[in-house]
Amino acid sequence: MMDRPHHFQKEREHGGALANAAAIYGRDVGDWVDLSTGINPISYPIPVLSTEAWTRLPEANAHQAFQAVAADYLGVTDPHLITAAPGTQCLIQMLPGLRPVSNVAVISPTYNEHAHVWASFGHRVVEVSGLEQLDDSIDVVVVVNPNNPDGQTYQPDILLDLADTLSARGGWLVVDEAFADVTPEFSVASAAGRAGLVVLRSFGKFFGLAGLRLGFLLGPAAFIAMARERIGPWPVNGPALAIAAQAYGDAAWIAAHRQALAQQAAKLRQVLARHGRIIGGTDLFVLLQADNSAALHAGLAAARIHVRDFAEQGAWLRFGLPGEETAWKRFEAALALI
Repeated sequence: MMDRPHHFQKEREHGGALANAAAIYGRDVGDWVDLSTGINPISYPIPVLSTEAWTRLPEANAHQAFQAVAADYLGVTDPHLITAAPGTQCLIQMLPGLRPVSNVAVISPTYNEHAHVWASFGHRVVEVSGLEQLDDSIDVVVVVNPNNPDGQTYQPDILLDLADTLSARGGWLVVDEAFADVTPEFSVASAAGRAGLVVLRSFGKFFGLAGLRLGFLLGPAAFIAMARERIGPWPVNGPALAIAAQAYGDAAWIAAHRQALAQQAAKLRQVLARHGRIIGGTDLFVLLQADNSAALHAGLAAARIHVRDFAEQGAWLRFGLPGEETAWKRFEAALALI
């Protein structure tokens, strides 16, 4: 197996962090267009909430009802196979502590918290470029599907076969589906409960409400019961329960925005193709490889447009969707000057 051992790093780069960009290049954060994340720029409209949603602790039955709505949206047949948490990141932090020290393979390059957190718990972590590089020594495989930042996808049947293989030797397949709302055909969420299969889902990216901090863990019933015990009571706040329940039930908004995001992503690929090679992406972001990536990044920053660069892949830039027409015009005008 060709692999790259993971080296523990204290600081990891992420999208967002507009305040840092503003501190370097100037102007208030509100003057910037943030294209550094894969978050839907046209967010779900926040409904009017009851006073009780803010002032009372969430009732257990309200949380259970919400999980049933979320399970239905994700195609999960039994709400006992899913649990909610205040963001997917806290679930990523929790998972390595739920099993003994193991050999872990992370399909990379990908969201860098996965390898970091597993290594921080003392697991032996290697980063590999594809499933074909795995061998029988691996206990846990982490796959982001579709992948961030290049959008690579694996068919569900391939992943489920791998989950069966790993489960037969006591292992796990962890599938992070943070961006799967725009590619539901690649999701394995409906197979929740299958031995060895652990699935992570995010609410905020597709619905454009990342500040809500809401994520889900899917797996076998006994595993989910253990996770719920570890997470503790009141894992999701009242406003998040109310907003997400309405959003997940809004089939018309979901369908319309899947179509709108696909159109925006196609336009973004067309615009960026003049500035380098499109490596991949999803309907929420596009990954570009450009010989002048540093100049592109700096030129856009000078125009108060923030995009995601990558220290280890120096020629890569990831672009989120501009969203509103004014943001598109600023973006295209800035590109024309570089």
